[in-house]
Amino acid sequence: MTRVVPNDFSRREFLWAMGGLGAATAAAFGGWGVLEAMIPAATADEWHKAVCRFCGTGCTINVGLRDGKVVDIRGHEDGHNKGVICVKGSMLRSLPQIEGRLTKPQIRSNGKLKEASWDEALGLIAERFKEIRNQHGPDALAFYGSGQLYTEESYTANKLFKAGLGTNNVDGNPRLCMASAAAGYTQVYGKDEPPGAYEDLDHAECYFIMGANPYECHPPLFERVMRHKARSRRVVVICVDPRRTPTAEHSDIHLQPVPGTDLLLLNAMAQVIVEEGLTDDDFVREHIRFSDGQNTVDFAAFREFLKDYTPEKVESELGVAANEIRRVAYLFARSRATMSLWTMGINQRTQGTFLNNMLNALNLITGQFGRPGATPFSVTGQPNACGGVRDTGSLAHLLPNGRAVTNPEHRAECEKLWGVKPGTISARPGYHAVALFRAMEAGDVKGALIMCTNPGATMPSRERYMRGMEKCFTVVSEIVGDSETAKTASVLLPAALWCEKEGVFGQGERRYQLVPKLIDPPGEARSDLSMLVELAERMGYGELIKAKTPNEVWDEWRHFSAHSKYNFEGITYDRLKALPGLQWPCPTEDHPGTVRRFVPGDPFVRGDKKFDFYGNKDGRAVVFLRPYVKAPEQCTEEFPMYLTTGRVLEQWHSGTMTYRIDELKQAAGPARFHLNPADAYRLRIAEGDDIEVTSAFGTVRGKAVLDDAPREGVLFAAFYDAKLLVNNAVADWFDPTSKEPEYKVTAVSVAKVGA
Repeated sequence: MTRVVPNDFSRREFLWAMGGLGAATAAAFGGWGVLEAMIPAATADEWHKAVCRFCGTGCTINVGLRDGKVVDIRGHEDGHNKGVICVKGSMLRSLPQIEGRLTKPQIRSNGKLKEASWDEALGLIAERFKEIRNQHGPDALAFYGSGQLYTEESYTANKLFKAGLGTNNVDGNPRLCMASAAAGYTQVYGKDEPPGAYEDLDHAECYFIMGANPYECHPPLFERVMRHKARSRRVVVICVDPRRTPTAEHSDIHLQPVPGTDLLLLNAMAQVIVEEGLTDDDFVREHIRFSDGQNTVDFAAFREFLKDYTPEKVESELGVAANEIRRVAYLFARSRATMSLWTMGINQRTQGTFLNNMLNALNLITGQFGRPGATPFSVTGQPNACGGVRDTGSLAHLLPNGRAVTNPEHRAECEKLWGVKPGTISARPGYHAVALFRAMEAGDVKGALIMCTNPGATMPSRERYMRGMEKCFTVVSEIVGDSETAKTASVLLPAALWCEKEGVFGQGERRYQLVPKLIDPPGEARSDLSMLVELAERMGYGELIKAKTPNEVWDEWRHFSAHSKYNFEGITYDRLKALPGLQWPCPTEDHPGTVRRFVPGDPFVRGDKKFDFYGNKDGRAVVFLRPYVKAPEQCTEEFPMYLTTGRVLEQWHSGTMTYRIDELKQAAGPARFHLNPADAYRLRIAEGDDIEVTSAFGTVRGKAVLDDAPREGVLFAAFYDAKLLVNNAVADWFDPTSKEPEYKVTAVSVAKVGA
């Protein structure tokens, strides 16, 4: 298929238009396929199956090689993505060659980083870490990881720090994006990770998309939604977002709540569903337990609780009309199959856990669960936040496979499986992300290893936490030498990237996939696993970290999983090399994997039960009575607007990778503040003006774009551009349960520079 692009049609406009075309048709060659075809083809000598490096969609891809270099990327037809990849995935071929790659270790001396040998760098790290541990105790050390490390790397780091060094100060950037989803699932089902699958996208009749923008952030998933919608006139797409995003533009219904008030909407929908008799009474009676957060209550108590949330009572504060609330509640409850989809707009909130609880509750009380198209599904932001962090327990309060550090039985299980003496694992949770960087600032954490993430750009109230990293002996494993985090490093280690090393990713639908090592990293760059293994040996933990290659670590980890309800012992490297991934539970090497959990087909469902929520002792899912609490940030005379942050189609996270790929950089352009024209008129701000955005946490300057996508009173900015470090002004309040920060609601003032 050939398409002619007018000369006056910008690349970004073309990308958006083609996405719209794909969304509007059911043609076999849809919008994102056109985007893929736009990338000039290269002649590859050989092709290899792999996984995309970017978002948690985890698209299976074919990687074309020639002369030891990646020259082409194509979607894999046998993958769950059915050959579809987005424009970022199409440009993976340029990723290994991005400008600024680190090729040698560097050590800071007299304030400047200077090149050093690996022996010097690792020797210094081991010496300083041992010195800090001996003088200040193990909790003066920390590991800050990533949902982008391979599972083998996160598992090894977690084991080294918790079972070796004896500190639970192991956290990472999934705390910033997925912790509320993990806490929400665990509270409801007793186990983390979504019960459904991407396959449900092909069967839903109602999509309830809240706090998510899959058109731009998970394009192959939204393409799948639009293709299904084109085949069935009954399908309805509901989008809840304070901005009119491209997802909202392609939806049938768009609700624009006031930032921070989403729980009012969910509770009001539940109130309508209960009051109008739209519940699945058999499902509720047989499979649900109600809780006020402390004690079990009955359905009557749930009904009474919801009386404070009638649509008429909440519409003014929520910013959504009562009749619209009733309309979406009815559509949600009465469709043949409703799939809820959400991500950062729900998770990155001070009530993120409560919001996750209630989204699951809506599916449960209506019986929209466990059959094709009927499921609550939290969409993941990073390629391995699920498999590599949540599953391996690589957060400060967790141990692998859903265990908790505060549970003595769980600690004893892990100590036995890891072969360390009883009492080795600390009973005290470590520092979660925000607390960790505050501990660096206070001098309580004196040494930290940071791998595969850029907290110098991504932490809220970032200038405060930059100061913390500068005070600490900070070891940073990075692919480039000039990221915001690299600038704070005491020791900077050059890291291998994506297919320059081997390992497993696990994305949102519990699917594990293997990325093979296809090319050599530049210079002396190494995999993060090799760094961890050698550091362990130098610190005296060689006997603990016996598995030294990716395959050896994976085998240890899958055997570990067999002692849990996360059992994926049957997922071997050989199977992953042959197949486009497998979904756990998968207990044996002849098991096909599990598409949906808690229903027949899940190997842990007992007997002939139709539903078995085996994560809870009584086999029931829990519906919580979760009261709405106002966000800590409220508009005032001093700070009369709300700032919210997010992503755009062509860029991913802090832009460390995608903003260095020329085509993606040109397509996205520099980051801007997006301001509703009515607000701009009131503030006397014109298109392109320099503006200053100030909160109680900091100030940032940037250019204004007049855009009617945000509702009045809301300012939006993406965070991919280091020249617009929007997180300087973002509040660092966090959810008391999940400890996830609230990036979506910060009260700010906005003024034209020089006005």
